[in-house]
Amino acid sequence: MKNTINLNADLGEGMGQDESILKVVCTANIACGGHVGDALSMRQAILSALENNVEIGAHPSFPDKVNFGRKVLNWSKESVHEFMLSQISTLSDITEAEGGKLVHVKPHGALNNMSCVDRALAEVVASAVLYASKDAPLILLAPCLSELYFAGKRFGIPVVTEAFADRRYKENGQLVPRLETGAVIHGVDESISHVRKMLEQGGIVTTTGSCLPCNIQSLCLHGDNPISLATAEKILNLLEYLNINVSKLKDFSDQDSETMH
Repeated sequence: MKNTINLNADLGEGMGQDESILKVVCTANIACGGHVGDALSMRQAILSALENNVEIGAHPSFPDKVNFGRKVLNWSKESVHEFMLSQISTLSDITEAEGGKLVHVKPHGALNNMSCVDRALAEVVASAVLYASKDAPLILLAPCLSELYFAGKRFGIPVVTEAFADRRYKENGQLVPRLETGAVIHGVDESISHVRKMLEQGGIVTTTGSCLPCNIQSLCLHGDNPISLATAEKILNLLEYLNINVSKLKDFSDQDSETMH
């Protein structure tokens, strides 16, 4: 079993529990205006993250606030590259203005899901992260066993792999679509059981109970899930019980057992 893992959360989405979650997690993926948010919400989330010594990352998405960035959209490669750079730069500028530093990028919603299976889109996303890096390379937080992970590796970007504490997985390692029953885990104990199975079995556990071996370096909680705070607190208890330390993304050496394809 692993002895170190990261705990991250998608925040800055106006769900009212950011302040409490930031006292538990060590990494925040902050919405930067695509699916939700504006300069005010970004600054508030950034200040709270800095106050709690939490890493700050950009959470860019399709510019689609009506559908919270979760609708599949067909944008050109150039447009995806452009809106990603715009959103990342906006969050980075506000972070630096408040005395912080942007650490990583994690795509949101449909953009993330699509880049997990579409190699060409994954490379557009990875190239935007590379292009947006300034003094030091931005870390790409990418789902385990995804095309996005492999694209990041090909582009020479530091990549940290994540699994979701509150989502179900299909047999191919991709998330069960949100419109399907059971895609989102709504019970705290059920979520903790899901996390424990993944940690103890060393990989993604699917809806059938099978395990897809992979190196899970980070666990993610969705800020818009009402159980996220309680789940995060219980995950910390579980990690302590399993003798697993919690670490920031920047502390990882980006060494894993997966092989590029």
